[in-house]
Amino acid sequence: MKLWSDSFQDGGAIPPRNAFGRIDPAAHVALSDNLNPHLAWRDAPVGTRSFALVCTDPDVPSAGDDVNQEGRTVPASLPRVEFFHWILVDIPARVTGLAEGECSSGVTPRGKPGPSAARGMRHGVNDYTAWFAGDPDMAGDYYGYDGPCPPWNDAIVHRYVFTLYALDVDVLPVMGRFHGADALKVIERHALGRASITGTYTLNPELAA
Repeated sequence: MKLWSDSFQDGGAIPPRNAFGRIDPAAHVALSDNLNPHLAWRDAPVGTRSFALVCTDPDVPSAGDDVNQEGRTVPASLPRVEFFHWILVDIPARVTGLAEGECSSGVTPRGKPGPSAARGMRHGVNDYTAWFAGDPDMAGDYYGYDGPCPPWNDAIVHRYVFTLYALDVDVLPVMGRFHGADALKVIERHALGRASITGTYTLNPELAA
């Protein structure tokens, strides 16, 4: 199975328009266009009845002591954890792509509705839901895609892995409000094949230069 994007090249930088945050010289970070990237695929395995899409950042700091703090840097040596940016399931087998901005356009304070999505698909909640839980201006359920916004003082460039799974079921057997980790366990049990591409992103001006 082949997966690609017209928004960025595999292994290349994700454009700011596909990110949650962009570099701002005065404030370090400003909200960006937050458009989901274009994705397309072909050569699904025989027997494919639906697809699922998952996007994760495996480079999120495991501790927040230095995150976005003036005069400090998130060290490259810090252990990293996974952050879910997008969980989309029940993509019909006849669908061969998603247009840029089809599933997300702009940052929506207090989250986006779900799980229902266009064309009979369903979104899970991404990890901005937990990230903003204590922020009265932003707290809510963030369904669907919300793009990169790594710490502006991180010493490493973050990777964003988009993985498409071909599944042997029409409807993934997860109900109601579901998170990426929960969905992924079920996805793995029904996967006939998978394909991935990776984009990179940073808000650290020293790394972006």
